[in-house]
Amino acid sequence: MVGRTTLAALAVAVTLALLPATAARAANAPTPTAAERFEQLPPEQKEALRAKLREFKAMPPKEQARVRENLRRWRQLPPEERERLRTNLREFRRLSPKERQAVREHVRDLRGQSAERRAELRQRMRAYLKEHPERREQIMENLRRWRQMSAEERQEARERLRERRRK
Repeated sequence: MVGRTTLAALAVAVTLALLPATAARAANAPTPTAAERFEQLPPEQKEALRAKLREFKAMPPKEQARVRENLRRWRQLPPEERERLRTNLREFRRLSPKERQAVREHVRDLRGQSAERRAELRQRMRAYLKEHPERREQIMENLRRWRQMSAEERQEARERLRERRRK
């Protein structure tokens, strides 16, 4: 199975290949075809897209369908949401491999929650950060420290937090 990083790169490559068409539509110019846009790319970008296409064609049909569905959803997003996601991806790529793995594990844990619970947690975090922007750096530092803890240290920290909540 192809890794999520490869799929993210595929999505980014497709998105970047489609950006000129978006700009052309915005200027009310005739939209060039995909073949015309492809021909305008430098040789190294063409080869990178060809490689991504080979990877895509090597995927099982179920995985291809998932990628197509993700692309369809991406195209339906408002521009502000797309930009927010691009920013998140850039920030994710800046993390160390260990930090990325911790984020992936956290996301897996969140997926185990109900959709209502995830929405509630997302809303609470956004509201909190909006009210306390100065806390963002402190939260990031706390996350870095958490990721460096052993399993035993994390368990002890969880127990201390539970004790504080009970008081």
